[in-house]
Amino acid sequence: MAKHSIKAVQFIPVSITEAWQFFSAPANLVRITPGDFSFQIISQHHGGQIYAGQIIEYKVRPLLGIPLYWMTEITHVHPLKYFVDEQRYGPFGIWHHQHHFKEADGGVEMTDIVHYSVPGWWLGEIVDKLVVRKKLESLFRYRFGEVEKIFGKWKGQEINVKMY
Repeated sequence: MAKHSIKAVQFIPVSITEAWQFFSAPANLVRITPGDFSFQIISQHHGGQIYAGQIIEYKVRPLLGIPLYWMTEITHVHPLKYFVDEQRYGPFGIWHHQHHFKEADGGVEMTDIVHYSVPGWWLGEIVDKLVVRKKLESLFRYRFGEVEKIFGKWKGQEINVKMY
């Protein structure tokens, strides 16, 4: 099972406190996820802000409308700096998503780093190359645009999403 990674960097023209408040609220994930994913938070006890040990459950339909159950845990939180979510149950062999925030001149530099794998050995690699990789890249590109709509555009910034 091969491991892959994604790195997305975006500058946001808001204070680090405003960025943190938005991105550390699980409910806001729905606002920055493409509609064709049919993303829903189904947890009954996830709370309004993230905390270490928090379990968040989702239902997502990323492909052909087929519903998938996904459970993540917030494993690390350092307020105003970073948090990490990891899959506990779901479609990936591995899902480790770091969200970093750093003050920048006039705003915040936000960096997402995801390490993931698709189960299924060689068949999983084919599925990754044909479907998963493209869906994840389009998801992060979509998020980039939605964040600009919500907070404003950083002058001269281009979409910065890299797949490894």
